[in-house]
Amino acid sequence: MPGACVLLAVSGGADSMAMADLFLKAGFPFAVAHCNFGLRAEAADLDEQLVAEWCNTNNITFHRVQFETKAKSEEWKKGTQETARILRYEWFELLRKEHLYARVVTAHHANDNVETLLINLFKGTGISGLHGIRPQNGNIVRPLLFASKSMIADYVKEHAIAYREDASNDTDDYLRNAVRRNILPSIQQWFPGAVTSVNESIERFGEVEVLYRKAIEQERKKLMEKRGNDYYIPVLKLQHHQPLATICYELLYPFGFTSAQLPHVLNLLNSTSGHYVSSTTHRVIRNRDFLVVTNIPAEAADLILVEGVPCVIHAGKYRFSFSIQPKPKSIPADSNVAYLDMRNIGFPLLLRKWKTGDYFYPFGMKLKKKKVSRLLIDEKVPLHEKEDIRILECNKRIAWVSGIRPDERFRVKETTEQVLVVKRETT
Repeated sequence: MPGACVLLAVSGGADSMAMADLFLKAGFPFAVAHCNFGLRAEAADLDEQLVAEWCNTNNITFHRVQFETKAKSEEWKKGTQETARILRYEWFELLRKEHLYARVVTAHHANDNVETLLINLFKGTGISGLHGIRPQNGNIVRPLLFASKSMIADYVKEHAIAYREDASNDTDDYLRNAVRRNILPSIQQWFPGAVTSVNESIERFGEVEVLYRKAIEQERKKLMEKRGNDYYIPVLKLQHHQPLATICYELLYPFGFTSAQLPHVLNLLNSTSGHYVSSTTHRVIRNRDFLVVTNIPAEAADLILVEGVPCVIHAGKYRFSFSIQPKPKSIPADSNVAYLDMRNIGFPLLLRKWKTGDYFYPFGMKLKKKKVSRLLIDEKVPLHEKEDIRILECNKRIAWVSGIRPDERFRVKETTEQVLVVKRETT
């Protein structure tokens, strides 16, 4: 990218400060971006101050941002490190587009690459987990992957480059830190050149993956036929392709199926029509001589979140309408309509399929507990209709077994002023 201005991600640590120094001495045009995640109080502020002063001294454009990482982590229900990663890369991309920077540049090095490979191996990985950190991934480039941590440390010392040490790196609080502090040093005791040799292997793995992907794409073209929105895989033809497990995994991975589900998918090859395995978005169904990969529509999902009313939700063959109304003078005797005391309702509600072990306190039974499975038997619900029975759940309590009976704890009382009305209708 001759002459193109890039955006360097600089934390203030030795790696990124060495990278900034190299870019400065090479005369490449660049700006600097620094994230303060608000996780280390004064230490984080001092990191930011160091980077800001370096940019000011060298007349480099400086971008800074402060994130409420802990709050976002709780809101997104993700780990702190994952939340921080999402926040910083989203911000880097916004800056890149706004200021027309050619690429975002990070200071990942050879040791990071080995750590990533080890983590992937220990967690369990396909071939894609063996290529480590890519030198370029979209608009992200990583020019220091050739350099080991010790090489960078020597460079920083030789050129007296100011940097700050992150105290959290000296703990095992995060998985990568634990690998960096305990596992990789143990490996290097027995194999001093491990970082170099593993990185050479990573490069070869990346080249092998290119050939692997080409072969998988050929298998996909031979075995998958698109019919409308569904994909058909002939069972007999599939069974003659080897290695069978790997091919099945790669064919179904784009549809959300995991390696843990692979044995169940392979069982479908010897099962009868109607058996299926589900991912979060798709089902693969044995249908005569084919495996059929079909999308699961939202209304067929096992669990639907109801975040507010009024609203209408389609679930299976039923349509559920939710509204808040004044308490009626009398409650109609209609099993397809539930009237629930609003004082006991908290959002979000869950509309889900019933499952074994569900129990509630049926209206009219004076707070006697009963299993939903027993209720369905007593109500003589036909077997083929049981799958369509939906449960309305509020704060982990069943408020209504749709089409049958509400829960005593949500019944309308004399003091009730408003009711949540839920109607079930066949679509």
